[in-house]
Amino acid sequence: MTDHNQTPAEGDAPKRKHGASLLQLTDRTKRRNAAETRFKAYGIAAIGVGLLMLVVLVTTIVGKGLGAFQQTFVTLEVALLEDKLDKNGNRDIEDIKKVTTFGYAPIIRAAMETKVETLGIESALKGKDMADILSKDAAATLREYVIANPDQIGQTVEFAFLAQSRVDGYLKGRVTRESIANDKNISAEQLDFVDQLIEAGTVKKTFNLAFILGADASDARPEAAGMGVSMLGSLFMMLVVLALALPIGVAASIYLEEFAPQNWLTDIIEVNISNLAAVPSIVFGILGLAVFINYMHLPTSAPLVGGLVLTLMTLPTIIISTRASLKAVPPSIRDAALGVGASKMQSVFHHVLPLAAPGILTGTIIGLAQALGETAPLLLIGMVGFIASNAPDSIASGLLSPNSAMPAQIYEWAKRADPAFYERAWGGIIILLIFLVTMNTLAVILRRRFERRW
Repeated sequence: MTDHNQTPAEGDAPKRKHGASLLQLTDRTKRRNAAETRFKAYGIAAIGVGLLMLVVLVTTIVGKGLGAFQQTFVTLEVALLEDKLDKNGNRDIEDIKKVTTFGYAPIIRAAMETKVETLGIESALKGKDMADILSKDAAATLREYVIANPDQIGQTVEFAFLAQSRVDGYLKGRVTRESIANDKNISAEQLDFVDQLIEAGTVKKTFNLAFILGADASDARPEAAGMGVSMLGSLFMMLVVLALALPIGVAASIYLEEFAPQNWLTDIIEVNISNLAAVPSIVFGILGLAVFINYMHLPTSAPLVGGLVLTLMTLPTIIISTRASLKAVPPSIRDAALGVGASKMQSVFHHVLPLAAPGILTGTIIGLAQALGETAPLLLIGMVGFIASNAPDSIASGLLSPNSAMPAQIYEWAKRADPAFYERAWGGIIILLIFLVTMNTLAVILRRRFERRW
């Protein structure tokens, strides 16, 4: 009789189905381990490629856009002649305003000639050719200063004028004597003159704060273009999106998640919300053009219209993220509130909503960041066809006056011919990315700070 309860002899290895020992690697196990090793290698390679592409992208953006944050200036001592700027001598601001930029051009030219004579620079250029190394914005800059400071008339004041874009490109290595062979904006003799001024310390490249705080400029003076006004346009649009999308999105999410009956109608609504989140943004631009501009006759290029369009685009994102946050709150919280006598609305607003607030806030910030970087909807409502040259002076003006936005401004600069605008487009991308990274970082911090794990 065989004893079925007999234990295997000591040292005998248990047998597997295929007859091999557990202590020995079979061919099948070796193939499985090799496949796992290959999969890990593929994953590491994919991460490496992604990081490499990210490094290339960041390096390209910084390398091409960093120059926009520096600008070339020419320092001159300008004599604000009273017989030119205030012939009556009464310092009447209305009389001073009558002097146009054409009246300031000879004053700047005389200041340049005086500077050359003082430095002892010898040049075959005439006074006008010397002054042409300055931006065409120089006369307007001087006029604005005189209007703001009429008491300075009759004095000699030191000014740092913007150099024209070709001179700025020359100092940044973008312009060479070979590249300007057929360029009517500057000559090799003027570049020689610039070299002399550089040696004398009159021409310098410094930080360009006006690029961050200034306004857009015409094609004739790209060196004066800035992002400041378009940043205000984006700010007003984000205020409209925040004021409309957050309450509407949260209210819709609470109703659908907590109060709406489960029937075919709510199923259709939920499916359409999910579909709207995947609709191309340019479709919302067409909708905004048809409804807000053609039908409601709201002003073209206004941040209010841009904000309304971006609100429509952001609502699905906020609704989906808010519903996910509400669903993450355990049902026991609701049951406990109802068990102590709270109404359905009290359990939602006093218990569920506060616990879901971090997720709602995170989804809202991500939705705003997505809206901040959108360009396609703004193309169709005219926010790329307007040069924002003045900052709004009130909230109403900021909402209703024509303006641009950061992504639209970048698009506008990228399609202009002058290389200085192309450089500013890259610089604008840096500013936009800083905003986007900041908003997404804030969303992550808030999520980790207030998140509760059940």
